[in-house]
Amino acid sequence: MARNAAKAHAPSTLTVKGQDIKLRTIGSVLIAALAIWFIAANTKSVTIRLWIPTVTLPLWSVLAVTFLVGVVLGLLIAHRRARQ
Repeated sequence: MARNAAKAHAPSTLTVKGQDIKLRTIGSVLIAALAIWFIAANTKSVTIRLWIPTVTLPLWSVLAVTFLVGVVLGLLIAHRRARQ
């Protein structure tokens, strides 16, 4: 009985070529691929005002930094919630 209850709360998986892959992993890879494609498609330079200094850099670098900061913050929040 306990085995069935544990199975009901297991993460959703998909079997590909005999290996179980979590749907969360597939979603993460898909989001990362779309972000990389979006970043690569935006290569023009932009001017960004940071309170006092004004910086001109390629848009792809701004998007990459924003994406990485979002991933790090998401992982930190998920880690904190998992500890509680």
